[in-house]
Amino acid sequence: MTSRLFQQARRYIAGGVNSPVRAFRAVGGEPVFIRRGAGSRVWDSEGREYIDYLGSWGPLILGHCHPRIIAALEETCEAGTSFGMPTEIETELARRVAEAFRAVETLRFVNSGTEATMSALRLARAFTGRELIVKMAGCYHGHADSLLVKAGSGVATFGIAGSPGVPEALAALTLTIPFNDAGAFEKICENKRGEIACVILEAVAGNMGVIPPARGWLEAIRELSTRHGILFICDEVMTGFRVAFGGAQERYGFTADLVTMGKILGGGLPVGAYGGRSDIMDQLAPDGPVYQAGTLSGNPLAMRAGIETLELLCSWTSSPTASPAAPPCASPAAASPARPSAAASYDRLEALASGLEEGLLAAAAEAGEPVKINRVGSMMTLFFTRHPVTDYDSALACDTDRFAAFFRGMLSRGVFLPPSQFEALFVSLAHTEEDIDRTVEAARAILGELRDH
Repeated sequence: MTSRLFQQARRYIAGGVNSPVRAFRAVGGEPVFIRRGAGSRVWDSEGREYIDYLGSWGPLILGHCHPRIIAALEETCEAGTSFGMPTEIETELARRVAEAFRAVETLRFVNSGTEATMSALRLARAFTGRELIVKMAGCYHGHADSLLVKAGSGVATFGIAGSPGVPEALAALTLTIPFNDAGAFEKICENKRGEIACVILEAVAGNMGVIPPARGWLEAIRELSTRHGILFICDEVMTGFRVAFGGAQERYGFTADLVTMGKILGGGLPVGAYGGRSDIMDQLAPDGPVYQAGTLSGNPLAMRAGIETLELLCSWTSSPTASPAAPPCASPAAASPARPSAAASYDRLEALASGLEEGLLAAAAEAGEPVKINRVGSMMTLFFTRHPVTDYDSALACDTDRFAAFFRGMLSRGVFLPPSQFEALFVSLAHTEEDIDRTVEAARAILGELRDH
């Protein structure tokens, strides 16, 4: 059936998919068509069940179809799905985000991570009066023209050096340096003194596989940016509310000038946001001259799902019906209380993810398979290599054919991993110890088969 569905899709959808990595080109075969999800599981069009570590590429930190979120969406739909005008729940979600992220004084909602990073770059250029931007090789910040230079993720998967259609003059305004290399940033700051508007990075890379920051690297970026009048943009689209409630900035103790967000913030619905210091954000229209707009920005469904998700993260229990109800979305935003604790959620995620990491490493050691695992919180990538993976070049040196065989084997045993060596897998609060044990047993069998062949 999958082949028939894919051929039908190719008839009407370019490439048969609405995002390239879904096509399974990196792992072989044809894409699985998903029909439904619940908790830690998804079922395909033929009824096969999988333990899901894709999680819609990260946002489903509570798992699929959490009953509180579904109920909230049904309630919100009854009041209307879109207005193109302000709603009180926009303010409520914005308040919660500002309380969680130390860098965010004010913010603006958009509809995707790409839109958030694109808008943040425009704002940074306008605020500084400079044109050049600096990014890290292998960091993917969406498909905006300025950011498709050595962008990792799908670009790495398909071996594309950038993308046709990006004007050379625009690409020339993007300077690329290695991830985790503070010396390279210091050098480029000196060579392009007074010309760089911003540096943008993922504090934890997630789109060349998971790569954590080297000790002292983020602090060096912060200090050099301040010294040279460069805005520091932290892309927390993937890490926000994932590696800690306050994102990578909370986990590693630094503060950016601007932050881009998405994924978990929408509870599984399309959303993005960017925010930061109020003196920068005040440059946006209608208060300032920098234009950015969007009819569906702050969509009530996404806002409500986001509020419910953050509320559940701060009141997590093993029973999805046991947590207290969130404030009704029709009510005015309440006065800001003390920030709630989400420690129980992240302790649980850490325990599950560390158990998976330890189990996979043990299975690889038993099979004599050269494997490295990079993990930060509930984000993880298993690399087929003998060497540490610390940047884009070391990620590209991994054995992608070996990963593809591992992926196919795991899929055949009911475990759904991201279909690319250069992506992160995600553990959710819906996963259980039984899920972890079954995943490790499947990996042990597949790694043994790879060894024997």
